Amino acid sequence: MAIREVREMGDDVLEKQCKPVTKMTLRTKILIEDMLDTMYEKMGVGLAAPQVGILKQIVVIDVGGGPIVLINPEIVETSGEQTGEEGCLSVPGKWGIVTRPNYVKVRALNENMEEFEIEGEELLARAFCHEIDHLGGHLYVEKVEGELHDSPAYNEGDMEYEVEE
Repeated sequence: MAIREVREMGDDVLEKQCKPVTKMTLRTKILIEDMLDTMYEKMGVGLAAPQVGILKQIVVIDVGGGPIVLINPEIVETSGEQTGEEGCLSVPGKWGIVTRPNYVKVRALNENMEEFEIEGEELLARAFCHEIDHLGGHLYVEKVEGELHDSPAYNEGDMEYEVEE
């Protein structure tokens, strides 16, 4: 498919509320494929539709177990806490310390518009929270404890999140 331009902090589209997806269309299927291709090309572990300029409630994630597509996701349960470095493809070259739940359960629709629930811990829980925040117009920088800092090894191929052990 196609690699889409990733919008960066300061772009108004990243501050807007996304609209729910009401039906699966060919255009939406292409968007999901493009989002996955873009996420993999940029070496991220997650990407939300507003990051490619589309105000739809769609998230793609892959923390190493294969792609996860979440349509109209909502967090229905959280527990525990983890604090670690977090970055974002929309804030290139920067990292910050963010505290997130260590366990997250999400309810969403799949690509067939069927409801399902998925659970994640550690990195996957962090990714769920980070990407779903994008759908409400929020970037992780709003949650950073202390200052943002430059990633010393930053290049276009760095991972989007890193969890401190």
